[in-house]
Amino acid sequence: MNEVPVVLTLGLPEELAAAIRQVSPRLRLVSLSWAQRRLYRGGRPVWWAYAEERDPAEETEEEARASLASNLAEAEVLFTSTVIPPDIAGRAPKLRWVQITAAGVEGLLDSELARSGVTLTTASGIHAVPIGEYVMGAMLSFAKGLPTAMRAQAERTWRPYLAEELYGKTVGILGLGAIGSYVAKLAKADGMRVLAIRRSAQQREPGQKAGIADVDELLSPSDLPYLLSQADYLVIAVPLTAESRGLIGERELQSMKPTARLINISRGAVINETALVRALKEGWIAGAALDVFEQEPLPGDSELWGMDNVILTPHISGGTPVYMERAVALFCDNLRRYLAGEPLRNVVDLQRGY
Repeated sequence: MNEVPVVLTLGLPEELAAAIRQVSPRLRLVSLSWAQRRLYRGGRPVWWAYAEERDPAEETEEEARASLASNLAEAEVLFTSTVIPPDIAGRAPKLRWVQITAAGVEGLLDSELARSGVTLTTASGIHAVPIGEYVMGAMLSFAKGLPTAMRAQAERTWRPYLAEELYGKTVGILGLGAIGSYVAKLAKADGMRVLAIRRSAQQREPGQKAGIADVDELLSPSDLPYLLSQADYLVIAVPLTAESRGLIGERELQSMKPTARLINISRGAVINETALVRALKEGWIAGAALDVFEQEPLPGDSELWGMDNVILTPHISGGTPVYMERAVALFCDNLRRYLAGEPLRNVVDLQRGY
């Protein structure tokens, strides 16, 4: 049996590395040391949940550089975040497949790695639960007036108000992938009317007819004006592509209800942020919950910081203490498929952009 060298570029706990190792005796697993991981990333940080303690037995930088070069030169499979060396294709000539631990890969589409023909797979699907809960939390926060209540609490002021219900309200979901589908499930369970746009849908039809029980109406991309006019809550859950960049601009925001709220958990560039600020200031819409922005971190001089009708979070909606467990479980499934010569899950289509 041919040996398959697999390089782990993230500091995984031993139990997760062991789970990968147990997939097959054909795997030769190499976990980069702390010093090697730093060199691999060029000193760039990774998402906070991957925080890695410094290894007291680390090698010198010269030793780490030599070991990293040797490990990459032999790698056939790479398990990595999106922080990848720009010259990885040349440094890893035997590389055939890269499993990425994120869902969005827009930053890699024009890279040497993408052009090299190496198969790229994402972790799409593992974010459905945390992001679905984030969306429901944002909608409930608006409905129950929690931002107002928290400001009153900080001011030690007793300020009664009339809260709303989500029951009977309409949620419009722009993008019915794993995240959008989970949002639909949660919203439907709370008695909401669910409208959703799916890229592949050809026409407007009842969700039941399309085999999607949690959706009242399945819409095609051309139905966006209808979705915007109907939604009490607009949930943006599309990947960032050439088609979706700037999809929600001034015209779209003006076509929404003045009582509507917008929730963006996809990518900041899907919305024209300047138009959104104006919409929030002038009352075209009632509010927004934003986890992603055109520029991250959000600049300190952004008007969004000071708006009472805005909930801001620092791109954390997909975070969960079990993130890497889910990413590794997906990787293990794909490893089995890879070794068996079967199609991999979440293969990136460079033409579609995800």
